[in-house]
Amino acid sequence: MQHLISISDLSSDDLIEIIELAEKLKLERYKGVVTDYLKNKSLAMIFELPSTRTRVSFEVAMTDLGGHALYLNWSDLQLGRGEPIKDTARVLSRYVHAVTMRVRDHSTILEFAEYSSVPVINALSNLEHPCQIIADLLTIKEYKGSLEDVKVVWVGDGNNVCNSLILAASLIGMILIVSTPKGYEPNKEIVEKAKSFAKESGAKIVFEKNPVSAVKDADVIYTDVWTSMGQENEKEERIKVFTPYQVNEKLVNYAKDDVIVMHCLPAHRGEEITEAVIEGSNSVIFDQAENRLHAQKAILLKLIGDEYN
Repeated sequence: MQHLISISDLSSDDLIEIIELAEKLKLERYKGVVTDYLKNKSLAMIFELPSTRTRVSFEVAMTDLGGHALYLNWSDLQLGRGEPIKDTARVLSRYVHAVTMRVRDHSTILEFAEYSSVPVINALSNLEHPCQIIADLLTIKEYKGSLEDVKVVWVGDGNNVCNSLILAASLIGMILIVSTPKGYEPNKEIVEKAKSFAKESGAKIVFEKNPVSAVKDADVIYTDVWTSMGQENEKEERIKVFTPYQVNEKLVNYAKDDVIVMHCLPAHRGEEITEAVIEGSNSVIFDQAENRLHAQKAILLKLIGDEYN
């Protein structure tokens, strides 16, 4: 039994295996192949935060694989009335085959996983977003043919998505340039962990404050919102700080002609990314969003699919 709390819970081989499996499952779905890989399996989805892509992709993933997903809003559970996390974990473990959680605080998932006897999947916390990054790697591979020698540039806030991207890049051996304003860098502990992975994989993780310098000759430009959930009171200050980091047509023109632009959505059009870029020919944002479904299916099969363990 294995949890997916952090990208670092996976080896580079695990990551590649999941991406290749996602490719296979995507092709099967396009061909209309009906599968029951997770027949009679149930997934509990505990959501403390609202969601579009995460919720729908996990629910559809379980349906496509012949299983069943239960959406459990935090406030609808006894958790919302103060039941200890460890009690909920031990009870749900006796009902379902896996639990996915979308929560504010990363420590919530860590505590739940400590007491769970079934796999726990991090569907977003304030520290990491591993499921998103697996879909992103699938998207990059589809467009660039490989994950090696691809220059990926993160522009904007060093948030949870950025943290997971750094870990994934360091495990696989990618070239990643991180461009964030001073004071908004990614998590220091994660960066140190990534540096140790990079020594083995040969990855290049570079930090460059200047976004124009960062995106020069980029194969991939990736951005996310400047103000995440729970940071609404910082919005005005963040807009001032991050304005030079907007992904607009001028910035994209510094990259390669065939650069792909990514955003994990939802996007604040006109803030971190412009309407013209989102709707432009370099954007792969909606293919990236679709790939959440295929990546989620591969993750589920890897963790609870009998024939894949």
